Amino acid sequence: MKPDSITYRLAHFLSTRFPVDKMNFQAMVEKKEVPVHGLSWGYYTGGLTFLFFMIQVATGLLLLFYYQPTVSEANLSIDYMMKYVTAGALIRNMHAWSSSCMIFMALVHLLVAFAMKAFDKPREIIWISGVLLLFITFAFGFTGYLLPWNQIAVNATKIGIQAFKDTGQYLPGLLSQVPKIVMETFQGEATVGQATLGRFYALHVVILPLAVLMLVVTHLISVQLHGMSQGVDRPSHKTERFFPVFFFKDIFLWVLVFVALFIISICLPFDSLSPYPLLEPYNAFGSTPPGIKPEWYFYFLFYPLEMLPFWVVLLAMTALVVVLFLTPWIFKTVSRRFLRFIALAATAYLLIITLFGQQIYALVRP
Repeated sequence: MKPDSITYRLAHFLSTRFPVDKMNFQAMVEKKEVPVHGLSWGYYTGGLTFLFFMIQVATGLLLLFYYQPTVSEANLSIDYMMKYVTAGALIRNMHAWSSSCMIFMALVHLLVAFAMKAFDKPREIIWISGVLLLFITFAFGFTGYLLPWNQIAVNATKIGIQAFKDTGQYLPGLLSQVPKIVMETFQGEATVGQATLGRFYALHVVILPLAVLMLVVTHLISVQLHGMSQGVDRPSHKTERFFPVFFFKDIFLWVLVFVALFIISICLPFDSLSPYPLLEPYNAFGSTPPGIKPEWYFYFLFYPLEMLPFWVVLLAMTALVVVLFLTPWIFKTVSRRFLRFIALAATAYLLIITLFGQQIYALVRP
C-alpha cells in the first residue's frame, strides 16, 4: 500500500483514532488519568447529559405502556396517565423535565468541549459524533413535542415543517426539491395528521434512539481510548485516577442530580411553567393560540426568524453547521484562550435570546 494513496491515508486516520493496542480494560480504565485544573468541572458535563438521556429512556418506556399514538387517543391517553395511573404524573414530569435538562447539558457540554479544545487531533471523531448527538437531541425535542397532540403542539409543528420546506426556494437546481421531499416523507399527508403523528412517534421511540445508541458507543469508546482532553494551554500536571476517584465522583453527582430532578418532578409539574398546558386535544377547527412559540431550546432560531429575513437566518445557520463539523480543522492552530472567548460569546447569545428574546423582539418589531 503506497503511503500517498487514499486507502493508506484512510487506514492511518482510523488506526490513530481507534488504536487497537489501547482497546483493553487496563489502558481504558485502570491506567486512565484525568487532568485537574480550573476547568475540570467540564469533564462532568458529558456524563450528566448521558444521565438525562438514560432517564429519558427509562421514563419513555414506562409511558409507552399507556400512550396511544393516534390523533383520537394521544391526548386522552396522556391525560389518563396524569390523572389515574399510579405515579403517572411523576413519570411524565420526569420525562419532560429531563428532556429540557438533557438539551441544556448537551449545549453546555459542546461549548465546554469547544473551549477546552477537546476536538484536537486525534479527537476529531469524538467531536463530530458529539455534534451529531446534539442535532439528534434537538430532533428528540421536535418530534416529542407533537406526541401530546394538543392545539399548541400541532400548530407549532406545522410552522416548523413549513419553515423547513421554505428553505427550498433558496437552494439551486434539483436541491430546491429536497426540503419538499423530506417534508412530505415525514408529514406523510397534505397536512399534519395521523400519518405525521405515526412517523414522528416512530422517529422518537425507535429511529432516533437507535442512532443515539450507535453514536454514543462510538463517542464513549473514543473518549476512553484517548482519555480526557488536556483542557488548558498550560497544564498543571496534576491528575487523578479515572477509576475509582473520578468514576465515583461522577456517580455521586449523578445521584444528587437524580434526587433533585425527582423532587422537582413531584413538586413542580412541567406544564405549570408553560402558557399552554395540556388541556384538550387538537381541534382542526380551533384557532391558533396567540403568541405561539416553540420550546425554549429553539428560541435561538425562533426569534432571529421573527426579526430577520429568512435567507439571512438560513445562511447563518448553514454556516454554523458547516463550522461545527469542520471545527477540528478550522480551529486547529487556535489557542484555547481564544476558543474560550468564542464559547463565552456563544453562551451570552444563547442566554440573552432565551431569557430576553421576547423583549428584544418587542423593541425591534413593536
